[in-house]
Amino acid sequence: MTSATAAGGNGPPAAPKTRKSVTGTRRTVVALFLLPALVLLGALVVYPIGYSVVRSFYDQPGESFAGIDNYKALFTDEGIRTALKNNVFWVVFAPTVATALGLVFAVLTERVRWGTAFKLVVFMPMAISMLAAGIIFRLVYDQDPDKGVANAVWVGVHDTFAQASAFPKAHPGRESPLEPAGGGAFITKSPVRAGEPVSLPLVGVAPDLMPDGAKAAVAPKPEPGKITGTTWQDFTRGKGVGTLGGVDAAELGYAGMKVEAVKDGRAVASATAAGDGTFTLPASADGAQLRLPASNFKEPYNGLDWLGPSLVTPAVIGSYIWMWAGFAMVLIAAGLASVPRELLEAARVDGASEWQVFRRVTVPLLAPVLAVVTVTLMINVLKVFDLVFIIAPGSAQDDANVLALELYRKGFSEDQPGIASAISVFLLLLVIPVMWFNVRRLRREVRR
Repeated sequence: MTSATAAGGNGPPAAPKTRKSVTGTRRTVVALFLLPALVLLGALVVYPIGYSVVRSFYDQPGESFAGIDNYKALFTDEGIRTALKNNVFWVVFAPTVATALGLVFAVLTERVRWGTAFKLVVFMPMAISMLAAGIIFRLVYDQDPDKGVANAVWVGVHDTFAQASAFPKAHPGRESPLEPAGGGAFITKSPVRAGEPVSLPLVGVAPDLMPDGAKAAVAPKPEPGKITGTTWQDFTRGKGVGTLGGVDAAELGYAGMKVEAVKDGRAVASATAAGDGTFTLPASADGAQLRLPASNFKEPYNGLDWLGPSLVTPAVIGSYIWMWAGFAMVLIAAGLASVPRELLEAARVDGASEWQVFRRVTVPLLAPVLAVVTVTLMINVLKVFDLVFIIAPGSAQDDANVLALELYRKGFSEDQPGIASAISVFLLLLVIPVMWFNVRRLRREVRR
């Protein structure tokens, strides 16, 4: 019996109460939570992109429509063309090398006792900002081997196989029996005779810069049938001290100085000076002129010009790899941890070597991870700016130029916002296909 019937009435039954849609309420709550993020996204991402696209079609003052003139400049301006070529170089080599190193580190650290500590050390550069890394590598690549680590190592290796001269500044002084022979060498003005001692004084090397093996010079003594002589630093500190052309007690011999006996332009004998500067030549040197070869006076090897026009881009890429190889290693190590060990052991049981297991089992199984790491680094290098701006000196910045740096220079240094906007849109167009590929691959992995 309904309430209407109970009340004695014959009216229609009361309508049921409407329920508020739960789905609609949830959508409202979700929208409210997303609203701050959407506002920020629109203000910080969508609006700048839209404004840049519009601005790229206007002239530099922004007053008149320029069409695609700014985009034409991307392929006609010399600085932008250099930046574009360098970006291609970056995209090809930096992600590839960083990913390869990350793969090697991830595989090898699995077999190293201190693998975790090694991973920590390799990953530590990721905690450093690009600004700090740029300053560090600006010092690493310093031309002076006493400051730059790269050249200190390079010069050390070079001097191991080709010892630098200890007398780069040495030269004949006043009233010297030596004269220039061309090419940096010196030769005696007149031939020498057996049994007559020869003095070959030089100046130009500070006493405190003489080789460690140098000893107090000894005046030459005659030997029958031989050419004897002394080559030494003919300089004694103090005004009016010492005898010009004569060996004094405080003067040092040129230890290791090479002396050649030359007849008709051909060396017939040679000798190396002892620690006290003395040397002896055989009788075949009689009537020859004595020559001090240019190798005695060559400037010390100063290493490579890492930040010069030809090496500055590879040098900056090296600093980038130092920072991001640890990132690649961590991601690849995470992927490697999910690889079924049974497959690796089965390959070894079947007789595969470790190299074959790595090449034919490990790498194919890690292909999805390697692709994600490589593509992520490709997106990252397209935006690289800090390292190039800080490491490359002003004289080589044009040679190391990249699109992000050129965007900054056009927009702020050269006051060409139209071209800068065109570069930013072009960079966006370059990044979109790579991002699309990465997102598509990630979705594919999620479905699996």
